[in-house]
Amino acid sequence: MKQLNRKIYAVCLALSTLAFSSCNKYLDVNENPNQPGSSTLPLSAKLPAAQVSTAIQETGQLNQVGAFWGGYWGTTNEAISQFVDLKTYNGPAIRHQRDGIPVWENGFSNLMYYQLIREEAEQKGELFYEGIAKVMQGWHFLRLVDVYNGIPFDEALQGTKVLSPRYEDGKTVYEKSINLISEGIEAIRSAPAGSTFDPGKNDVMFQGDKTLWIKFANTVKLRALIRQSETGNQQYIINEIAKILDEGTGFLGEGENAFVNPGYTTSNMNTFWTSYYKDKASGGVSSANRENIRPTQFLLERYKERNDPRLSQLYVEVGGDYKGVLFGNTVSSPEYAANSTSRFKGPDENGNKPAALFKSATQPLVLMGAFESLLLQAEAAQRGWLPQANAKSLYEAGIRASFAYMDVASSEFAAYNSQANVNFDQASNKIELIIVQKWLALNSISSIEAWNDFRRTGYPNIPNSLEAPTPSSRPQRFMYPETERMTNNEQASKMGSDDMLSQKVWWAPN
Repeated sequence: MKQLNRKIYAVCLALSTLAFSSCNKYLDVNENPNQPGSSTLPLSAKLPAAQVSTAIQETGQLNQVGAFWGGYWGTTNEAISQFVDLKTYNGPAIRHQRDGIPVWENGFSNLMYYQLIREEAEQKGELFYEGIAKVMQGWHFLRLVDVYNGIPFDEALQGTKVLSPRYEDGKTVYEKSINLISEGIEAIRSAPAGSTFDPGKNDVMFQGDKTLWIKFANTVKLRALIRQSETGNQQYIINEIAKILDEGTGFLGEGENAFVNPGYTTSNMNTFWTSYYKDKASGGVSSANRENIRPTQFLLERYKERNDPRLSQLYVEVGGDYKGVLFGNTVSSPEYAANSTSRFKGPDENGNKPAALFKSATQPLVLMGAFESLLLQAEAAQRGWLPQANAKSLYEAGIRASFAYMDVASSEFAAYNSQANVNFDQASNKIELIIVQKWLALNSISSIEAWNDFRRTGYPNIPNSLEAPTPSSRPQRFMYPETERMTNNEQASKMGSDDMLSQKVWWAPN
């Protein structure tokens, strides 16, 4: 943490500057951007920069990890040597300071950015900004627990005041994060009305809509509570959901999405588009990721066996069919070659119409879709935690919301829903049914949630990597990064073994 604290300001500003390089309406300031502080950027610029940084981490780094470990992605013959650390579950390489996957560093960078917003907002009495910062800090603390388990909370984000922040166990951090989100909700509710106090267009997620912010915050809490379904912590879950219901605003519903768009243009394009589709708004060169990554055979089979209309919007046909690869495959076989397998589909392959994942270079980044919220609610209702809600109705609404996002005609729903392996009434295991539909909806959008659900429930029964150390080895968490081992090892060591294949996060069943 010490090294991170020394770099934190520069890292945060670098992320925001990269994300907003052409969004002058947010970063049109005259002060030195290399010396960030409370006076360098106003809250109206800090907030959108932080929101975009959060969304970039979710749709890039975390989505990629979840897509490989959550059963969505493999690679072509030509890319056998790519993403090796994820295929082999190489914990030491993943945590490497230089060449690893810096979920910890990026997560705490984002947390510090929201801390700067929070401190300035508290000082100025800007309750709306303060509330948003607390909600988003809760989001990041929860995410870091999902990936690492125990982390600093009370002593985190203190800069040079606390050079070796104390770690707290994952369960405690979860509870404190939920409480922090509740504080954020109260601050947002208490914020005075009027443009003087409203972030408005500077809020690039909900444009200053209080109701949507509170619904989003409640949905994040619901996700955190459902994550605990296998812990035996039922009374806590019930009590906390009761608090959400008492608050009364509810959760994100159909048409209510947490999308982040700072004003993408054809010259300053959506980062998901440029990373996984093409380098230009139309035409252009296919990205390296699009050339190397393919859907797994397991994923395609799940769509095919349901006659799922989302499939034709997601991928390009090859020889009149959709063809995938095996995760971790090391054998160069003609059937897994780039030209023999299905690429991501975008407008250029869809008659210049939006496809499931790639719609335009100016599309927003997805932080949380209505489809996820509705399927979370369906699971909670089925478990009896939302006593007034109807699990079947929420489940069907979640599918409809996924169809809407993936640009599938609403008229396709009735036939799809009538199938025995989709229909709620015909399912013997309704929790599995909900989780599998959620998995189909989150594909390559919020893939980290697929990995989280698999660790929690075992659904769906995702095949293991062919390069796993043993046939039964599965990644359970990330090892603490080298930066922590070099600067805060005493505290990190108090969390016990650091083996990513055997040490589970606190909410995962034994």
